[in-house]
Amino acid sequence: MAADPLQILVLYGSVRTQRRGIGLARLLVRAIEARGHGARLADAAEIPLPLLDRMYKEYAPGEAPEPMERLAGMIRSADAVVVVSGEYNHGIPPALKNMLDHYLEEWFFKPAGIACYSAGRYGGVRAAMQLRMTLAELGMPTISTLLPVPQVQDAVTPEGEDRTPFLAKAMDKFLADLAFWAEAARARKSEAGTPY
Repeated sequence: MAADPLQILVLYGSVRTQRRGIGLARLLVRAIEARGHGARLADAAEIPLPLLDRMYKEYAPGEAPEPMERLAGMIRSADAVVVVSGEYNHGIPPALKNMLDHYLEEWFFKPAGIACYSAGRYGGVRAAMQLRMTLAELGMPTISTLLPVPQVQDAVTPEGEDRTPFLAKAMDKFLADLAFWAEAARARKSEAGTPY
């Protein structure tokens, strides 16, 4: 265990009854913790944000709804973010976009990794490409390594059990890449702050 472990937020934005990516999110939380980092899961089904009307910053201090305040605290305390996204009609899930769009400055300068999935063979990569643009606009640089999981219904159980011969190795590379950039960003912020 590192003396000052990274704090990594796993953001999962599907609220469908039969959602399958929750298993991937849970598996990632355990893999992050196994590397000696802290991990928290922000699950859209457990953090019921309203559809975006007012951003978090548009509320007076202490007046934002409790779920919005709770997620803001989780974001602020994170050194990095893993965004777990399914692919809905070649795009990202609406609940995930809603979670992202409620905040702005809270996301700034936090490296992000994208773990994507689909029921088909492409593993959600079309959604991941759209997500890279959104995260960049929110001030979150994304790592180059992508974690696509095809046929997620067979690859991971809802409880987060890996059923594949490839996912553990892919996750190791993905999380090593994220940790490298998160540690670099944290060191730079500690030395010189952020540009704005």
